[in-house]
Amino acid sequence: MFAVTLAGGQCMATPDVCEVPTPGGPVATPFPNIGLPSMGDSPTTKVLVSGMPALTKASKIPLTNGDELGKVGGVVSKKSQGEVEFVVGSAKVKFEGQPAIRLSTPTRQNAGNALGTVVAPSQSKVMVIS
Repeated sequence: MFAVTLAGGQCMATPDVCEVPTPGGPVATPFPNIGLPSMGDSPTTKVLVSGMPALTKASKIPLTNGDELGKVGGVVSKKSQGEVEFVVGSAKVKFEGQPAIRLSTPTRQNAGNALGTVVAPSQSKVMVIS
């Protein structure tokens, strides 16, 4: 699978069940949750993939979108637009000592409220096979 970098791509989790405020009280509602690797923090500083810093298991995406209407927050995390963290990385390929992140890596999104995956590649030249 292709290595994930700050060049783009997409992480998706659905359903991200958040509570929506209503006059009768909060109602649990499913939303999609989308994280953009281009917003990732703690990327590599010395390893570039196709000219862009790569993401590792230590990287996080601090902000997501898609669940903005769930103002009360997720049923698990009690947050809306929470961070994306990568559950596992490559078992064999490491960037700066951390497991590399690649297309199809599992994610926890909205601060753990929804499980997802990296669904769109950042680049299509460098593959991480393991």
